[in-house]
Amino acid sequence: MTFGGDLSSGWVLAAVPHGAAFDTSADGVLTTPPGTRPQAAALARFQQLAVLGLDRLPDRTDLDDVVLVGSGPVALGCALELCRRGATRIRVLTSRPDAPIGRVPRVECVAAVEQHSAGMVVDAAGIPHRAAGLLAKGGILGLLGAPDPMSQLSTLGLHRAGWTVVGMHELTGGLACYRDAYTTAVAWLMWHLDPHLVDGWCRIVPGEAAPAVYATLDGTGRPAEPVVIFSWEQS
Repeated sequence: MTFGGDLSSGWVLAAVPHGAAFDTSADGVLTTPPGTRPQAAALARFQQLAVLGLDRLPDRTDLDDVVLVGSGPVALGCALELCRRGATRIRVLTSRPDAPIGRVPRVECVAAVEQHSAGMVVDAAGIPHRAAGLLAKGGILGLLGAPDPMSQLSTLGLHRAGWTVVGMHELTGGLACYRDAYTTAVAWLMWHLDPHLVDGWCRIVPGEAAPAVYATLDGTGRPAEPVVIFSWEQS
C-alpha cells in the first residue's frame, strides 16, 4: 500500500506499489478523516482485511475461543478485529513469546495448541495445513493469509471432519464493503484503543532507509514492530 496526505487533512490510501503515484479519485482508494494519525491509518489497512474476511463466517459462529496462527501484520489486524467483535479468548500460535501482537486485549501468545482441539482457527501465516491440524471435528478454518501455492488440504479429510473452510480474500465483496470495512477499522482504532498502543505496533522509517530495511524483512533482523511505514516527507 501507498498513502499520502497529512494529519490535518487526512490520508488517502491505494493498493499500488510502495511509493508509487496514484489517482486519488480512482476506485478502491481509501480515505481517513482529518486528525487520523498515520500509524492508525496504516494499521487499519491490516484490520480491514480481517473485517472483510470475518464477515464471511457462517451466522452464529462462536468467537469465545479462537486460535490465530501467525503473529505478523495480517495476524495483528485479525486479532484487533476479533477483539472489536467481542472475542472472549484469542490464542495466537507463534514461536515468539514476546510478539507485539500479545499486547492486543484478550490475546494470549502460545507456543503450542493441542491437535484437533479448536472449534475455530484462522490462518494468517499462509500455512493452512498446519492450521487445519488444530481443528476439532465440525470446526471452522478461516484462510486469511495468502496460502502457500504448494500447500494442500485433503478433501477427504475435510469431508470426514465436517469442517467449514472460509476463503477470506479481501476482494470478494463489492467496493462499498471494501471502503466501509476500512472506515470501521480506522474509527475503532482511533476511538477505542490507546494511541500509544497503536503507535507501538508501527515503525516509521525514513524513505531513504527503505532498501536497507527491506533487506531485513524476511530475516531475523527485521523491525520488531509488525507494521513498517516508509516516510517520504516533502520539504
